[in-house]
Amino acid sequence: QVQLVESGGGLVQAGDSLRLSCAASGLTFSTYVMGWFRQAPGKEREFVAAISWSGTHIGYAVSVKGRFSISRDNAKNTVYLQMSSLKPEDTADYYCAADASNRGPDYYSSMSRSYTYWGQGTQVTVSS
Repeated sequence: QVQLVESGGGLVQAGDSLRLSCAASGLTFSTYVMGWFRQAPGKEREFVAAISWSGTHIGYAVSVKGRFSISRDNAKNTVYLQMSSLKPEDTADYYCAADASNRGPDYYSSMSRSYTYWGQGTQVTVSS
């Protein structure tokens, strides 16, 4: 049984930093593309960042590029999202997801439909 468990969310002020973690179990983590998505109240879920198996290929949404950083530790079956210079518009539920498409060590996707497994989410609230 695959489980993705996010942690690290909370209430912060604009300009602060947070690090989200997603611990995976029940899968061969090192062969899954991992992604972060978010959904703000009343809005569609949107892509935030993704990282290939190898960790060498990474993609970011334009809105977070330069402020957020995704990384993974295959030995710990964990993916991270370091968020800096947070803005009120970053307020959302953040979800990690695992892509089982098995397209090689350098592949990643920004499309939610590519992802097979999803966590329950962690809430991030940024006050102005």
